[in-house]
Amino acid sequence: MNESDMNSISGTDWSRVDALADEDIDTSDIPPLTEEFFAKAEWRIPVTPMTVIIRIDPETFEWFQAQGENAEQQMAAALRIYAQANKLYSGKTA
Repeated sequence: MNESDMNSISGTDWSRVDALADEDIDTSDIPPLTEEFFAKAEWRIPVTPMTVIIRIDPETFEWFQAQGENAEQQMAAALRIYAQANKLYSGKTA
């Protein structure tokens, strides 16, 4: 998906979709949820991000900014990956 895809107007007739009754919607291509699915499922509660102030070197900050508009999310993801990787080796929880 590219940026032009996000800017194009949908050709969907939403009023027709909204008017559909549940029984009129074809769900035959959706596999049923089995006991195996629920046995493997994990409960995930969204975590509200914290705002913190940290000091980083200018080169690192510039690199993240050069990656695009979501530099803060990428920095948070990099820190999360680092913490999870080190948790496996140290035996400590992050």
